Amino acid sequence: MKPIALCYPKCGTCQKAEKWMKANGIEYIYRPIKEENPTKEELKVWIAKSKLPISKFFNTSGLLYKEFKMKDKVKSLSDDELLDILSSNGLIVKRPLLLAGETVLVGFKEDEWKATLG
Repeated sequence: MKPIALCYPKCGTCQKAEKWMKANGIEYIYRPIKEENPTKEELKVWIAKSKLPISKFFNTSGLLYKEFKMKDKVKSLSDDELLDILSSNGLIVKRPLLLAGETVLVGFKEDEWKATLG
């Protein structure tokens, strides 16, 4: 099955990830994160697979993160409340997200993507 990349077209990191995949001949499914926002159920599964804390799934440099004053909320809200926020708007989710089998990568680190995608 092809890996799925959740991206936002105006995101420079997403553009880098896509350029890298194309340069390496990697076929993937593109999922626009703004239009096809991750659901709460999807996020639960992805967070578990990634073995990362839920806080790593927030786009800390985004306008919504600042607007919602998430820096403090991430430390005080329950995971369930944080999942509600993440699933409310794709732009608050760190991107790109790569779903490849049982692996979930958050953000684009070329070494990680190379190890996962070959």
